[in-house]
Amino acid sequence: MRPLPIGSRIGILGDGQLGRMLGCSAAMLGFDVVVMGPNEDSPAGRIAAHNICAEYTDKDALAELSVRCDVITLEFENVPVPAVQMLTDMDAKVHPGKKSLEVCQDRHLEKQFSQGCGVETARYWLIDSADTLNAALDELDGRGILKTRRDGYDGHGQVRLSTGDDAGAAYEKIGEAPAILETMIPFAGEMSVVLARSTTGEIVAFDPAENHHKNGILHRSIVPARFPADVQRRAVEAASRLIEALGHIGVLAVEFFVLEDGGLLLNEMAPRVHNSGHWTPEACLTGQFEQHIRAIAGWPLGPVTRLMDVEMTNLLGDDIDGHFGLRGPGAMTTLYGKRDARPGRKMGHVVKRLNP
Repeated sequence: MRPLPIGSRIGILGDGQLGRMLGCSAAMLGFDVVVMGPNEDSPAGRIAAHNICAEYTDKDALAELSVRCDVITLEFENVPVPAVQMLTDMDAKVHPGKKSLEVCQDRHLEKQFSQGCGVETARYWLIDSADTLNAALDELDGRGILKTRRDGYDGHGQVRLSTGDDAGAAYEKIGEAPAILETMIPFAGEMSVVLARSTTGEIVAFDPAENHHKNGILHRSIVPARFPADVQRRAVEAASRLIEALGHIGVLAVEFFVLEDGGLLLNEMAPRVHNSGHWTPEACLTGQFEQHIRAIAGWPLGPVTRLMDVEMTNLLGDDIDGHFGLRGPGAMTTLYGKRDARPGRKMGHVVKRLNP
């Protein structure tokens, strides 16, 4: 792929905050952005040069997007695979492609793929009924985490089960959807690697982030991560194997459980820019959003030298009301432009410098 010239048009499937931040970075590099998503008044749509309001599988809307844009990318991993296939059939360039979506949308396929790349995962069982759930729980002394295979995010589609819990009720809670039961992991912490791969196969990784969650939602990320250097190095190597095997173009986020002995288990992958990388625009020479645009545009990847130690904290729901109070020396706030501050909804984030 020849590098896109300045003034080219980049399409974004998805109209939320990630699309908004991608669009802003694209504009800073001289590109125009066309956003396609189902919401008329969306964070990304309001900053785009053109907004196509339609469902993701609307063939006419996809045809318009393909004609308007020189390359098309994804804001989130739950874009329907048929939408990407239709764009590909229209000879549109789509980065990342169908394979990344297919693997990362399904927890079972994702774990199979990861294991095939030599990156271990927690033990798990396929669940398609209350009976198979009960049988799996019998092997785990009644304890495990039930997760839908598809469409789970920020703790949605998950139920933690302890000995004596009602398996049938748990299966009903996730809508009786195809699922996996994952063994409980006695981990020391969680860490993510955000990295990018270019159209020429160049791979560049940001420093790993140490992540802390509340109620299944990322609360804060700390960089540098407080894990041994060897553990971080192995995480970057594992993430690099995964992005190469996917043939992924753009940013990929790989989340790991870190075990007490320094071992690593894949938690999940996201074929997109990621919440745990939101610190990168303030702390690095090239942030994750600019890096993604560079990758899909066929440009060389930018240097990711980190200039300071940071902590990124999410603003959820009415946290937004007090965001100015979180500012201070070394604190930088990004707001997502969402109209309604519902409980648990990601409204923005604060990046705080930790070192003088």
